[in-house]
Amino acid sequence: MSKVLLVIQREYLTRVRKKSFLVMTILGPLLMGGLFVSMFLLDKVDTEKKTIVVVDNTHIFKGKFKSNDRIEFVYSDSPVDSLRSASKASGYFGILMIPATENLSSLEKAVTFYSESQPGMDVISKIKYTLEKEINNYKYVEAGIDQAKLEKIKTDVEINTRDMENKETSTPLTAGLGFAGGLLIYLFIFIYGAMVMRGVLEEKTSRIVEVVISSVRPFQLMMGKIIGVALVGLTQFLLWVVLTMIVYAGITNVMLAGKSDQEKIETMMKVQPGMQQNPQMNEAMSEQTHEAGTKLREMMGSINFPLLIGMFIFYFLGGYLLYSALFAAIGAAVDSETDTQQFMFPVTIPLILAYVAAINVLNNPQGNIAFWFSIIPFTSPIVMMVRIPFGVPWEHVALSMVLLIGGFLFTTWLAGKIYRTGILMYGKKVSYKEMWKWLRYHN
Repeated sequence: MSKVLLVIQREYLTRVRKKSFLVMTILGPLLMGGLFVSMFLLDKVDTEKKTIVVVDNTHIFKGKFKSNDRIEFVYSDSPVDSLRSASKASGYFGILMIPATENLSSLEKAVTFYSESQPGMDVISKIKYTLEKEINNYKYVEAGIDQAKLEKIKTDVEINTRDMENKETSTPLTAGLGFAGGLLIYLFIFIYGAMVMRGVLEEKTSRIVEVVISSVRPFQLMMGKIIGVALVGLTQFLLWVVLTMIVYAGITNVMLAGKSDQEKIETMMKVQPGMQQNPQMNEAMSEQTHEAGTKLREMMGSINFPLLIGMFIFYFLGGYLLYSALFAAIGAAVDSETDTQQFMFPVTIPLILAYVAAINVLNNPQGNIAFWFSIIPFTSPIVMMVRIPFGVPWEHVALSMVLLIGGFLFTTWLAGKIYRTGILMYGKKVSYKEMWKWLRYHN
């Protein structure tokens, strides 16, 4: 056991002291923060105001198109043809033609926008939203419908989901957190499993392993390497979480300093792709900021964070240990990284299937696919993480955990037999048939 601890210590300290580890640990959150800031700055740099001429032959939309810091609407009674011919000289970005009509319903496909270049989604969305809003208002008046009363009649229904014991069950937020946890496990297994494989392969090709094996058994070396890299992964993940929170808090405080609640909403929507393209969503969010914040706090309070975090750590470690043993065996069996491809494919298939199944679980968390994929050791680390927020019977969780531990022990035993033989074998192309012989060796 002491030898395994020494290998773990060596593996951990060697990797965390590398410049690449320090650079990526610090650079990851900074890159995310840089992306966040760059989206804001690019939005600020793109300050060219577009002037749009509105030719309203219905005389209904006069003054209804509101200008902002990006788009300025001006109204004209000039013929469209003359405006089009003079568009370059006048510097207009585009011309909005609203034809005269006896029935406003016919405007739905009759409005035309002329421009030299293709308009962006923000321009089209703003025009479309204003037209739809004003046409609807006009129809309400024609039909004798009081719009204020209509707004009061509108109902926003929320369904509170509870089990038969009257306990609150899943919310969209908890389901999202569960899926995010499963996705992180999926990515981390690939990243750190490949790190184990490359580490084994490097030691084998450099012949360092021949010296190490003289004092440590191959199985002890493999386990020490696997656990050491697992600790490196957890360390990097925790540092990423802490640093990302610090960077995000710092950036948002600087960006939102001294701004009103409305300005804060507008600023945050500018750095989220697509948000500025939906005026209706922006308006709704502006009107319901306080209510949305209250609901979010209530949802956050209802989330069982200790359960989610505990499940994440268990399935992260369980999934990593199970797959990293196989990755270590592949690294020991081959002589170069190009030779790993034929053995990587069968190992990665269950991970890909688990990710696909996880998407299905969001729609049917209690179905047969969800059940079987959440207890099979090769897929349970991802799928069970997605199922947890929807409420899983504890006997299912216990069965999944026991099978995952059993799967880890089995793959470790399997990988150990391959590792023991392959780590000292050079210059020979390994096939599945050859690996099968190694598994049958009695030693």
